[in-house]
Amino acid sequence: MDTAAVEVVDLVKRYGATTAVTGLSFTARRGAVTALLGPNGAGKTSTIEICEGFRVRDGGKVRVLGLDPVADAAALKPRVGVMPQSGGVPTGARAAEWLRLLASFHASPIEPRLLLERLGLTSVSSTPFRRLSGGQQQRLSLACAVVGRPELVFLDEPTAGLDPQARRATWDLVAALRTAGVAVILSTHHMEEAERLADHVVVIDRGAVVAQGSPAALTEDRREVCFQAAGPVDTESLGAALPAGSRVDATEAADGRREYVITTDDPADLGPEFLATVTAWCASAGLLAEDLRVRRRTLEDVFLELTGRELRD
Repeated sequence: MDTAAVEVVDLVKRYGATTAVTGLSFTARRGAVTALLGPNGAGKTSTIEICEGFRVRDGGKVRVLGLDPVADAAALKPRVGVMPQSGGVPTGARAAEWLRLLASFHASPIEPRLLLERLGLTSVSSTPFRRLSGGQQQRLSLACAVVGRPELVFLDEPTAGLDPQARRATWDLVAALRTAGVAVILSTHHMEEAERLADHVVVIDRGAVVAQGSPAALTEDRREVCFQAAGPVDTESLGAALPAGSRVDATEAADGRREYVITTDDPADLGPEFLATVTAWCASAGLLAEDLRVRRRTLEDVFLELTGRELRD
């Protein structure tokens, strides 16, 4: 269970003059879910496609189940499941027929009928792929990736476009794969999904790993003070009143109101005296600190801190 399902060391991938992956390294364990996170253009897709054997690397080492994904492709294909972000199924293929065809290629497949039931596809089992909704196509692609009982499965945005019920069903299936000892490489933009499912998270930006570890380790000792105020807050003045290393940022809360977030280099600072200083400063400025609280930072907070808030193409 602790041996590597995927081992990537100093991976390099170039497209002409552009280097998309620059010395990237990580290890994915068997029987664990490894989430690859990164902004658009970070190098995730190139990395995954190299591991799947669809692209050739320009440098570094890649081993999948102990084998080279290109040179040993024939030996790996029966042992690996792949769910692309879109497509992968002939547009005219009927859901159940296509799944049964894929199952026939494997020695001990999962019964297609059971997969269709689990993923809520029984009612559309005779429907051509092109006539399925986007969410149904996603779920069928997931079924195709796991029907052969793979040792390793690559899932690229598996819950994109799914409603909450289908998303939960997908999460349950991923958890069942892990319990069965399957290694899962999950690429997702949903931070909650990664935080809930992943045993190990790899954050990639500009072709390199910028952080990795368990969700708990990445968010450990990352707390912040949040509050709202009826009027504008002079963030520089407030920051100067707080212990050294404190930072005050203005953000937009979920309800559209202005929210102020205070972080500090030393989480031990965030005690009663710290909160009293915040409320006293607000009082001196003629403001009331509303909904003042200390919260643990989420994986999304850490992700934005590592990769920035600017929009990517």
